[in-house]
Amino acid sequence: MVATNAQFTKGDGNKGTLSFEIPVEVYTDGIDKAFDRVKGQVNIPGFRKGKMPKAIFIKQFGEESLYQDALNIVLGDIYEAAVLETGINPVGQPNIDADSMEKGQPWKLHADVEIAPEIELGDYKGLSVPKQSTRVTAKEVDAEIEKLRASQAELVLKEDAAAENGDTVVIDFDGSVDGVHFDGGKGENFSLELGSGQFIPGFEDQLVGHKAGEDVNVNVKFPEDYQAENLAGKDALFEVKLHEVKTKELPALDDEFAKDVNEDVDSLDELKTVTKANLKEAKQQAAKDAIEEAAITKAVDNATVVGGDIPAAMIDADVHRQMDQYLGNMQQQGINPEMYFQLTGTTQEDLHKQFEEGAANRVKTNLVLEAIVAAERVEGTDAEVDAEVKDLAAQYGIDEEAVRQALTPAMLKHDIAIKKVVDLIVDSAKEEA
Repeated sequence: MVATNAQFTKGDGNKGTLSFEIPVEVYTDGIDKAFDRVKGQVNIPGFRKGKMPKAIFIKQFGEESLYQDALNIVLGDIYEAAVLETGINPVGQPNIDADSMEKGQPWKLHADVEIAPEIELGDYKGLSVPKQSTRVTAKEVDAEIEKLRASQAELVLKEDAAAENGDTVVIDFDGSVDGVHFDGGKGENFSLELGSGQFIPGFEDQLVGHKAGEDVNVNVKFPEDYQAENLAGKDALFEVKLHEVKTKELPALDDEFAKDVNEDVDSLDELKTVTKANLKEAKQQAAKDAIEEAAITKAVDNATVVGGDIPAAMIDADVHRQMDQYLGNMQQQGINPEMYFQLTGTTQEDLHKQFEEGAANRVKTNLVLEAIVAAERVEGTDAEVDAEVKDLAAQYGIDEEAVRQALTPAMLKHDIAIKKVVDLIVDSAKEEA
């Protein structure tokens, strides 16, 4: 790594000044590269374009004419080296200015930076968390079996019987406000489950008690926040023709039903055993997640951000990270950002506001976990990096080399270290009733 003689001087709050130098040999190399970029753009009599010697260019235009381009070429790597040299953790974009750029002397620069705040850790080991029950009752098993029965239910016609909540009716409807029919207010042979809340409040209730073949006038009021502004808060009349009433017929609760819903069982008793085991596994995972969340939350609450404030740049970076990940997941499902915003009727600003909620806590959580990594001197090993690469490659069905190109060893070691301190916090936590 290039030595930059970097020094960091702390200012107010989380701000400070990073002073550093660019060695002569580094910016000289940058000048050579800058010349290679511009020589094809300069015309000098007697030389073909791009073939002019560097000495002629410097005599004509001066070496100083290449300084800014040279600086732009080398600055990124030099700034990164200065950051590593001082061990600071800048956030956001630095404001960099040159103090001196004299030929034959190291160039001196300074950057006004904002750094991540220091964290004063509180207790994070042996924390008390609420005890989680993983007991599965017979009532819960029966309720899960009933859900399976409902999923296998068939709709059968109710002959000369009134509709009840839970029944499905087939209807024609035509809506109007003050005698004027409106767009989207008409439908034919529409299947509607009563009590599902699919239609506006009050509509489905007024069909309960009516039979197939009846005409029903349904009077409702559109909610004040209804999406169609021309209908919001308006009284409406729907003329409804009720064609059919159907009710759910549940399958018999027997061995045949059990085999229909799970081909790996031969009886209802076996289905109940499997269902209980699945519920137990789900409760154990939920309990583990709840304990982890409670323990991490306590560790974060016990810690203090020195200075009291988290830099706005860190919060904004977190929000954009969350947005990019969310929209990336949508993209994997074939929904690009433009399509997503169109389908949801939202904007980029709406999504930004959505992820602003909780951003400060997410940032503080990361800072606390990193502070514990430092305090406990936790590191990821090369062997753990190799194992993580194999796991990620298998998880996403890609080559290990592709994982290594996307994620550097430093990034993987950082993630492994964070996982280790999460395990440290959770494993030492004490469950109390």
